Amino acid sequence: MSAPAAPPVRRPRLALGGLAVAHTMAQAGNTITIFATPFYVRAIGGSATDVGLATTAATLPVVLGGPLTGVLVDRIGYRRSSIAADVVSGLTVLAIAVLGSTDHLPLWGLLALLVASGLFDTPGQTARTVLLPSLARSSDVPLERAVGLVSGAERTAMLAAAPLGGVLVALVGPAQAFFVDAAFFAVSALLVTALVPRTVPAADHEGDQAQEAEEAEEEDGAGYWRQLADGARFVLTTPLLRNIALVVLVLNAFDTARLTVLLPLYALQELGGATAAGLISGALAGGSVAGAALFSAWGHRLPRRTLFVGAFVLTGGPLSAAFALGAQTIPLVAVAVATGLAAGMLNPLIGTLRLELAPQRMLARVQTLMVSIAWVGMPVGSLLAGVAADALDLRLLYAVIGVAYVLVALAPLTGGSWRQLSARRPTSPH
Repeated sequence: MSAPAAPPVRRPRLALGGLAVAHTMAQAGNTITIFATPFYVRAIGGSATDVGLATTAATLPVVLGGPLTGVLVDRIGYRRSSIAADVVSGLTVLAIAVLGSTDHLPLWGLLALLVASGLFDTPGQTARTVLLPSLARSSDVPLERAVGLVSGAERTAMLAAAPLGGVLVALVGPAQAFFVDAAFFAVSALLVTALVPRTVPAADHEGDQAQEAEEAEEEDGAGYWRQLADGARFVLTTPLLRNIALVVLVLNAFDTARLTVLLPLYALQELGGATAAGLISGALAGGSVAGAALFSAWGHRLPRRTLFVGAFVLTGGPLSAAFALGAQTIPLVAVAVATGLAAGMLNPLIGTLRLELAPQRMLARVQTLMVSIAWVGMPVGSLLAGVAADALDLRLLYAVIGVAYVLVALAPLTGGSWRQLSARRPTSPH
C-alpha cells in the first residue's frame, strides 16, 4: 500500500532559497578546511608528501563513506540527515581549531579529524542536493534552474571563503581559521531547521509513477545491503551515468592535484605565499558563480553534449598552461576567472543529469554512489601530486596535467551512450 501524499510545501520558494543559503554556508566551511589544511601541515613542519596525505584524508571519506551513507539518508530523511551531518562536521572542525591553536594537534590527529569530518559531511551535502527535485517542483521552477541556483550558491561560498581563508591563514594562522568553519556549519544546520519543512512531497517522474510505486513497495522490506546493492546496480548498468562518473573521476584527480596540492606549493614557491593562492581560488569561484548563474537562466535551452565537452576543455586546458608557463598572480587570476566560468556551467549540468536519471526511491543512493565514483581519483591525485612535487618541477607537472586533461575531456565525442546527453527527462515544469 502506497504512503499517503505529503501536504504541499508552504512558501516553497523560501524553502528552496533557504536550502541554497544553507548549502552555501556548509560549502564555505568545506572551502576553508581544504584551503587551510596544507598551510597547517607546512606550519608544523610537514613535507609536500604530508600535504598530499592531509588532502587525501579530506577526500577519502567521500569515496569510502559516501555509498554507505546513501542508504541511511534515504531511510532517515533528507532534512534530518542534513541537520545532523552539519552538527557533527562542525564539531570535528572545532576540535581541529581548539587542538591546533594550543599546539596539541600532530599530523596524525589532523588526519583522523579530517577523515571524521568528511564521513559526516558527505550525507549532509547529499541530503541537500536530493531535496532539490521536490522543492523545484513545488516552486514551479525547472530543475536545471534549481540545480544552477545551488551550484551558484556553492561557488559564491568559494568566492568568499577562499580569499577569506587566505587572509585568515596570513593574519591569525591556519589552525585558528578552523574556528570559522564551525560557525558556518552551525548556520547551515540552523537554516535547514528553520526553513525547510519536515515533509516535502516527492518529485515523481512523469510517466513512471506506477512503476516507481511498485518498486518502492517491493524495496520496503529489503535490508540495508540489498538496498545498497540495488543503488550500485542501477548506477553501473546505466551507461550514461557510468560514463559521466568515470570521466569526472579522472578529471577530478587532475583538478585535486593541480588546485589543492600544487597550487599552495606554487604559491609558496613563485607567488609569495597564501594570499596569492587565495586570490586565484577566489577568481575560480567568481567565474564559477557567473557560470552557474548562466546555466540557471538558460541551461534548460543549451545543447548538453556540446556544453559538457567544451566546458571540460576550457576548465582543464588554459589554466594548466598558464601555470606551466610560469605565470604570476595577475595573469593567473584572469585565466582562473575564465576557467571558473566554464566549470560553473559544467557542475550544475552534471548535477541535473544525476537527479534526472535516478528513481525517486533511491535518489540519495545514486547521488552518493555517483559522487563516490567521481571522487575515487581525488585521493590518488592528491597523494601522487604530493610525491611528484617533491621530485619534479611544478611547471612540468602542470604541463603534463593540462595535456592529459584535454584528451580525457574529449571522450564524449566518441559517441555511444554519450549521445543521450541531449535527451531531457521532464522532472519539473519548464
